[in-house]
Amino acid sequence: MNKGLITILLLVLSNTFMTFAWYGHLKFKEFSWFGSLGLIAIILISWGIAFFEYIFQVPANRIGFNSNGGPFNLWQLKVIQEVITLSVFTVFTVAFFKTETFRMNHLIGFVFLILAVYFIFKK
Repeated sequence: MNKGLITILLLVLSNTFMTFAWYGHLKFKEFSWFGSLGLIAIILISWGIAFFEYIFQVPANRIGFNSNGGPFNLWQLKVIQEVITLSVFTVFTVAFFKTETFRMNHLIGFVFLILAVYFIFKK
C-alpha cells in the first residue's frame, strides 16, 4: 500500500478517536451510567480515548512526512489533517447530534477548505 494512502487512513482513524474524545462526552448525559460522573472522570475518559488518537496520529505523520520518505511536506500534512478533522466531525455531528444541522454556510466553508488543499498542493 502506498505511503500517502496509509497516511490518510491513519489520519482518519486518529481523527475519529479525537472527535469522540473531544465531543463524545457531550452525549454522556443520555446514558444513566455516565450521567453522574464529575468533570475529572469525564476528562480521564476523554484522555483514555485520545490516547488512541496519538497511536494513529504519530505514525501517520512519520510515514507521510517527506523527510522520512513520505509524499507530503509539513504544510500538506497539516492541511490534509484539518480537512479530515472537519470531515470526520461533520459525519459525527450529523450522526450523533440530531439537533445540529448541516447548512449552506458549512458547505461553503468546505468549498474553501478544498480550495486551501488545492493551493497548498500547487507547485
